[in-house]
Amino acid sequence: MKTKYIISTIALTGVLALTGCEDFLEQKNTHDLNQQTFFDSEAALRAATAPLYNYVWAGFNDKFYYGMGDGRANNITAQYSDYIYPYTNLSETSLSQGLTDAWNSFYSVVAQANNTINNITDYSAPTLSEDSKRASIAEARFMRGTAYWYIASLWGVGIIYTNTSSMVNNYVVPANPGVDVIEFAIRDLEYAAKYLPKTPADAGRVTYYSAYGMLSRVYLSMAGLTTDGLYNGSNVATDFNPGTRNQTYLDLAKRAALKVIAESGAGLIDNYGDLFAAKSFNNNSESLFQLQWLPATQANSSACGNTMVRFLAWSTMVADKDAWGGATYCSWNLWEEFKTYKDETLGKTVDDAVRRHYSVASYGEFYPDMNMKNGGYTYGETENPGNQGANIKKYVIGTTADNGGISEPGNSGTNTYMMRLAEVYLNYTEAVLGNSASTTDTEYFNRVRTRAKMESKKSITYEDLRHERRMEFAFEGQYWYDLVRRSYYRQQEVINYMNHQQRNASYEYQTESGVYEISPDYVEPGNGVATATANSLILPMSDTDQSKNPYLKPDTGGNLQTVAYEFGEKEVSEEDLFN
Repeated sequence: MKTKYIISTIALTGVLALTGCEDFLEQKNTHDLNQQTFFDSEAALRAATAPLYNYVWAGFNDKFYYGMGDGRANNITAQYSDYIYPYTNLSETSLSQGLTDAWNSFYSVVAQANNTINNITDYSAPTLSEDSKRASIAEARFMRGTAYWYIASLWGVGIIYTNTSSMVNNYVVPANPGVDVIEFAIRDLEYAAKYLPKTPADAGRVTYYSAYGMLSRVYLSMAGLTTDGLYNGSNVATDFNPGTRNQTYLDLAKRAALKVIAESGAGLIDNYGDLFAAKSFNNNSESLFQLQWLPATQANSSACGNTMVRFLAWSTMVADKDAWGGATYCSWNLWEEFKTYKDETLGKTVDDAVRRHYSVASYGEFYPDMNMKNGGYTYGETENPGNQGANIKKYVIGTTADNGGISEPGNSGTNTYMMRLAEVYLNYTEAVLGNSASTTDTEYFNRVRTRAKMESKKSITYEDLRHERRMEFAFEGQYWYDLVRRSYYRQQEVINYMNHQQRNASYEYQTESGVYEISPDYVEPGNGVATATANSLILPMSDTDQSKNPYLKPDTGGNLQTVAYEFGEKEVSEEDLFN
């Protein structure tokens, strides 16, 4: 039986009444909201946490996931899409499209997680076991911690709260510093790591290993934000260019990653392309956390399906009806890195052909799983989408006739990758590399490379790792956060990198030479592109949120007033996590 679950949430701009998606886990909701005891079974607990996998993330997933994660990092060029080009151009303002949607979406996750945690605590039947309640609370805290990591990474500050109802009439409050928001995220994820089950209660739910994987990411962030030791409120890093990170958190990131690697049983899918094929996309052996969208005919609103496909697909031959991505391209800078990367470690120029093929649709590339009734689809030949760049293939899975009916107009029917095992392998490698110039501990790094038919390396540097992450996760909303993490301790390096990415470079396929070539008229930094500065590493608050909460208005120096968050004792110790 499908369940409709009514949720009440707050996005710091007022109260939003949200009607949840039908439960993707097919759980029957057995509790009566008119009774004081809401939760009288494990099924009721699962129904409460189900909306945390889709509906509340919709405003983030629709455009911001790739518009910021890839657009800001210059993986995407989309000069006519106002939800991408302001971020690529480093010219966004408080009025830019997407800021309100993203902020509200993250805080919808926070608010719904708070409601779930507090209601399970206050309104559970005495017959429910403590283990069941803690597991569901841990599920909600996993989601809340992840949302807060995004908030801190994007805005450099955040508003931490744990009681949604208390904020309804009192949302005009100062923000907390970004390092406090990251610490709060860590505590949520550590709780999740302690109390989530090792195997999912239902396909697609997060587990103990999902939490350790996410901790490996968030510990790496904290390593650049603090000096020696665990964060204690006073060891905040004030130098953004020391070139080194806090070894305590690097060690924790390594240990968290190893938990997943050694114990989870997760494995890399043999063929890279199968990660993004309709038949094997959802909840596969490599996935540690996916947003769970509903397939065709089951989504009762656009917020219940994966809508990003309509903004990436370039033709109705490769997606159902809605295909608005004809002018959304792989950036020239990313194209060159895929095609002609000068690998200093190997001492030669390489073409990352496998990952390029499944990430970018370029002239002459053949896709047998699209336009199947006519024998497949060859980009640039089956139809002429134009030669103004190469389109984005990842997340584009063909029409309903091609993909077995899981898609419909505006909904791909696939989930959204939020974390997969390949990232944990590279997080481990980054933690091991740490403050050294190079490392020979390349086993897991090479597993990711050899899956993509790339040559193994005996020793790697940070540049090898940066390149590998960009190739592996292009258009999966990650690369900007990689750069932000690096900027915590090598800020000027990242700013210099951003200023030499050939942003907004136009390029065309040349039939005579058989290659793409950049416009001869291109002049750096690019048409409409601002010069990157330290301010480019964080986003402005949206005008809507500034008007609702004056504390979110920057002062004349561009800074926000913040207040330290008052933490209590840690609930989960290092011994709890790793012994």
